[in-house]
Amino acid sequence: MSAPYLKIENLQVEIEGKQILKDFNLEIKGGEIHAIMGPNGTGKSTLASALMGHPKYEITGGTVIFNGEDLLEMEVDERAQAGLFLAMQYPSEISGITNADFLRSAINAKREEGDEISLMKFIRQLDKKMDLLEMNQEFAQRYLNEGFSGGEKKRNEILQLLMLEPKIAILDEIDSGLDIDALKVVSKGVNEMRGEEFGCLIITHYQRLLNYITPDKVHVMMQGRIVKSGGAELAERLEAEGYDWIKEELGIEDEKVQA
Repeated sequence: MSAPYLKIENLQVEIEGKQILKDFNLEIKGGEIHAIMGPNGTGKSTLASALMGHPKYEITGGTVIFNGEDLLEMEVDERAQAGLFLAMQYPSEISGITNADFLRSAINAKREEGDEISLMKFIRQLDKKMDLLEMNQEFAQRYLNEGFSGGEKKRNEILQLLMLEPKIAILDEIDSGLDIDALKVVSKGVNEMRGEEFGCLIITHYQRLLNYITPDKVHVMMQGRIVKSGGAELAERLEAEGYDWIKEELGIEDEKVQA
């Protein structure tokens, strides 16, 4: 089995006629963890939603190749079944569907008919992953994200990541609103997935997450495109100095697009 691969070339995305992403380029391979940082309103969350196929975002140019296939030709469910995963910044609450039922259905949706995961195997895997994330077992029988705190929702997104085992994961501000203990637990879950069969894109405002998940590459996004890339030391400099030095270095004027 070949390692996962996501290649974005000259991607352009609009919302209600306003261009948000402008010739965006990025390549992620299995075994790599990339981080995207940038000021508010530079299009980071637009990138995540567009890749997952949110209908609000119109692709007006460029290509996205995922494991040799044209991602932009796939429906949302086809992207998920192919191994693309999005941990959302604001996970939805779904009443009437338990965490356990949701996860088992999602796992079986990726399997052939007749090859569904057995109930006992599913329960064993779920218990193991919930223990890793220090989640109370009662969460399995609660309705999906209903009444969850912000931190509980974020842990639940990582639980889904661990159970579904995608090829490429996009984590959109998974650290938002987490205290230091929850941040360590969430990071432990992501690090559990590291390996040649898994690639990850972390969208974050803060370097603190990258203290626990060491990225292979850090990218700075401004005005709808990546303007600078480097290693983990780039995130450390951004934390210490902010973004003005990059704007000055590249002659970038302040211009808000849309998150």
